Amino acid sequence: MSTPVQDVRMSPAAAVGLVASREISTRVKSKAFRVATVVMLLLIVIGIVLLKLISGGSGADSTVGYTPATAVFSAPLQAGGKTVDEKIDVVQVADEAAGRAKLADGSIDALLTGDGKTVHVQVKKDLDGKLANVLQLLSQQVAIDQQITALGGDPARFKAAIASAKFIEDTPLEQPYDYNGAQLGLGIAAGILIYLSLMINGQTVAQGVVEEKTSRVVELLLSTIKPWQLMAGKVLGIGVVGLIQMLVIGVGGLVTVTATGALPDLSLSSAVGTVVWLIVWYLLGFFMYSIVFAALGALVSRQEDVGGATMPALMFVIAGYVIGISVLPSNPGSTFVEVLSVIPVFSPTLMPIRLAMGGVPVWEAALSVVLVLLMIPGLIWLAARIYRNAVMRTGAKVKLRDALRAA
Repeated sequence: MSTPVQDVRMSPAAAVGLVASREISTRVKSKAFRVATVVMLLLIVIGIVLLKLISGGSGADSTVGYTPATAVFSAPLQAGGKTVDEKIDVVQVADEAAGRAKLADGSIDALLTGDGKTVHVQVKKDLDGKLANVLQLLSQQVAIDQQITALGGDPARFKAAIASAKFIEDTPLEQPYDYNGAQLGLGIAAGILIYLSLMINGQTVAQGVVEEKTSRVVELLLSTIKPWQLMAGKVLGIGVVGLIQMLVIGVGGLVTVTATGALPDLSLSSAVGTVVWLIVWYLLGFFMYSIVFAALGALVSRQEDVGGATMPALMFVIAGYVIGISVLPSNPGSTFVEVLSVIPVFSPTLMPIRLAMGGVPVWEAALSVVLVLLMIPGLIWLAARIYRNAVMRTGAKVKLRDALRAA
């Protein structure tokens, strides 16, 4: 008497989970993943540290010494420096001889000499261009004060009147948003990370599909599970691996920014919010594009053909990234970018940049998320149809219209 054959087919969720866990285990343990993650994290950390070093902290741009006779110039000199964005520290010296000694040993960059009626300056070798501009402004102010005094006026009252004179600005037609440099830098960094993640992990999905086709592993897998389950599991597994990478890089960057104070104008809440939105848009963008990459990868049978097959989808990723980093730095409130950032194919690369910069209306952020979520089911259906009809066909590239036909 024969033993009945049991049905060993697993549930759809279990099948997808099995494929996903295989992808996660294989890729997380791979040397390529670890090296890529470490390299990207190091690049972010080094970039933040360099930004801190270039910004130069709170040190003065120039240090100027003055004698008791020229003490009257110290305050106007510092005030003039602020007008040309030059931070000037002033140091009193006992006399001109002491000041020259400080010039010689590099303690000061310039020394004010003379009787305090005209501006005289002495340097060790040459005079800094910005400092020269400040000294020129100071000389002009001294000349104006002398002329006012000669005419019987009071220079102090004249300066007070000039300082209090202000224009009146009426209420603007539209309320502007103040974008600071820290927000802009954070937005560009978010855009770059999203772009790199979509490019790297999306291409990985397509390459994985082709690898299984050429090794004939897909035939063995499809004898146990359905094509859509294999595709979904692969996308889910690689997506989780990419998420782990994004978390490591995002948290590492956040810790570095906080520790170094590289962006002093950036609040901790803004930085944390950017990391959260970065993860959200990575997940949305990855799942939207990766299912398309999986379907397009199924059309070819050679790794060298993957780039050509996925290029139509990649163009949208590249276009969004290029528009974001080229337009937003010079025009943060661009209406053109605002409209594009809500369109699903551009949202994953443009909306994270705008959200990091701030000033995005809640309804725009919500609408962009909803539109992507509504688009993903349709893409899954379309991609699953292409994948099912093309993944078992090797040799020449399968035409898209043939893959869209019913099997």
